Amino acid sequence: METKVNQPTTMVMLPQTEWEGMKSDLQELKELVRQKSTDEINGQWLESTEARKLLGVSQKTWQTYRDRRIIPFTQVGRKIYVKRGDLHKFMQAHYIDAK
Repeated sequence: METKVNQPTTMVMLPQTEWEGMKSDLQELKELVRQKSTDEINGQWLESTEARKLLGVSQKTWQTYRDRRIIPFTQVGRKIYVKRGDLHKFMQAHYIDAK
């Protein structure tokens, strides 16, 4: 195993405006990465069974939600799929705040 030798620390001096610009760019990049991750999670397709489990509803209630178009879904053959983000919107719409 190779042992690392302490290398001298290099310091870089930047004008304040350059540093502020770099800091701002890094914050924007961080926000873009966070938003992309959120979009990917919300865009994830779930099978009907997993969606029912997340909502904690029976098969009949789940069928009623689909019949009444309460939660958007996609049907491919006999398989039903929903987006995780649509389930989240549904839960937020039915959120009851504590007093």
